[in-house]
Amino acid sequence: MVLYEYVTQEQLAGFDKYKYSAKDTNPLSVYVMHPFWNSVVKVLPTWLAPNLITFTGFMFLVLNFIMLAFFDFDFTASSAGHEHVPSWVWVAAGIFNFLAYTLDGVDGKQARRTNSSTPLGELFDHGLDSWACIFFVATVYSIFGRGESGVNVVTLYYILWVVLFSFILSHWEKYNTGVLFLPWGYDISQVTISLVFFFTAVVGVETWYRPVLWNLLYRDFFTFMIIACSFTVTLPMSLYNFLKAHRSNTLKHSSLYESFLPFLSPVLLFGLSTTWVVFSPSNILELQPRIFYLMVGTAFANVTCKLIVCQMSNTRCQPLSWLLLLPMTAVVLAAVTGVFTNETLLLYLWTAAVILTHVHYGVSVVQQLSKHFNIFAFSLKKPSSD
Repeated sequence: MVLYEYVTQEQLAGFDKYKYSAKDTNPLSVYVMHPFWNSVVKVLPTWLAPNLITFTGFMFLVLNFIMLAFFDFDFTASSAGHEHVPSWVWVAAGIFNFLAYTLDGVDGKQARRTNSSTPLGELFDHGLDSWACIFFVATVYSIFGRGESGVNVVTLYYILWVVLFSFILSHWEKYNTGVLFLPWGYDISQVTISLVFFFTAVVGVETWYRPVLWNLLYRDFFTFMIIACSFTVTLPMSLYNFLKAHRSNTLKHSSLYESFLPFLSPVLLFGLSTTWVVFSPSNILELQPRIFYLMVGTAFANVTCKLIVCQMSNTRCQPLSWLLLLPMTAVVLAAVTGVFTNETLLLYLWTAAVILTHVHYGVSVVQQLSKHFNIFAFSLKKPSSD
């Protein structure tokens, strides 16, 4: 039984014609990680469904988020004078992050190995990837924290948005070109994050208090690398691939309006959340940074998943995610005008609503596509024809 049919009949017909097309040119991925993943997938049982591998990897990131939330809910544990996160937690975080990265790399190989590749598998993989952005960003934030030598919560908020827009760029490219150009920054960042977790466990968070060079702190280097990678590598490469397709007349959308339509909902989401941050009467981001980041990351994932559905089904992207943006507009207005005086309660209620909405959307789409392709999402067995 399908909870709700979010995917239209036109989109289902588009999924039937879908062919996977991607390019991965990152040397780390091509020469190091893929050979490693090829070895790993050989030890997996052939009855193991690829989507189950994908979901397990995602849950490792969720586990990291929950674990760090327990020890460092408000991102102050790494500050001087506070009780630090135990070393074993950083070891566990490093292991879980690398396991998540590894499972994300082998799920597609398992699908091809078991001859079970479907559009649902790619949608499920990339849909969870869009949600994973918030979990690994928030977990890494706990290394530096928000203290004197850490990163301000407002700065981290904008860094999160840089990461989110970097993610959606790849799917915007595919929406326009039909080819998914896998970003270099992903593989490099995942390996680096895992190593930093292990390094922190050995040397302690106090190491990050010291300058890297002159008065340049590690937090400054961390911030610079993320922003520089996005604006000097990810964005230019996306625009290059877009313009290359434009020059060769292979763009899937003829007008600039249609080409850039996928950015409308994310930009509006950014505007709404930033309005709340800037005009919050109680400075909500300082009070509840973790929950605010979770709300933003989940809302972004919901918008992105709808783009991925359109991109894979070769259908027009809807201009606005009304079911999300309209109620969020009301929530933000209630917060900044003081109509709802308890902002923390409002944030918790809205975050719960966003998570439930996104989970409902995800479960419904998976059920709908499973029924359409006559498969089980988490098993290689075939449904009975009764």
